[in-house]
Amino acid sequence: MQAFIPRLGTAFTAGLTIALALATAPAHAFSDDEARRAILELRTQIKQINEQNQQARLQLADQIDMLRHELASMRGQLEHLTRRPPTGNQPENAPQDRQTADPQEQAAYQAAADQYRSGKYKEAATAFAAFTQAYPDSELSGDARFYLGSSQYATRDFKGSVQTMQDLVKTRPQDPRAPDALLVAAASQIEINDLAGAKASLQRIIKDYPNTSAAETAKSRMKLL
Repeated sequence: MQAFIPRLGTAFTAGLTIALALATAPAHAFSDDEARRAILELRTQIKQINEQNQQARLQLADQIDMLRHELASMRGQLEHLTRRPPTGNQPENAPQDRQTADPQEQAAYQAAADQYRSGKYKEAATAFAAFTQAYPDSELSGDARFYLGSSQYATRDFKGSVQTMQDLVKTRPQDPRAPDALLVAAASQIEINDLAGAKASLQRIIKDYPNTSAAETAKSRMKLL
């Protein structure tokens, strides 16, 4: 009898263990199902996010491509400001011969203009900068600043070009060159990836110079910014 009791206790313990295992099995199965569902939902969300990101990247790539094409167009329109035509004729907006009462002032401006016409934009920038410093109140100051900014654009000194053109518009807002100066500034700002600045320059043209050809150009540029 005594020998039977330990065997009975062992059997009872084993049965109790099996019962506990069976009792806890559904809970474990339920937890696994929840985990599987959570993983599937997470995978679905990740897939959706990836698809949205892919679509956004494609849209951004299209916008960048359009902007590049438009920038190429802007460069073409600025060609008369930054390069001589292959025929050797002067660009339409090349510095014109201007007469002043002061022979030294006239000679300084003419020397800078000749450098620009010859396509020596680095030298032209230096000469026009010297002219604007020496003759800040000259009637040729507006033209000199405009061609200084254009020379800076041609030599890829885009930040300098923006500063020069903005100073021209700030100090001489009614200058005939002002709207075109803002166009060159916008082109330079696009080159340095300052799209917010380019947009502001174009908006100012449309607002302050609405009846100019520059305003029509600015409107077409705004559609891509």
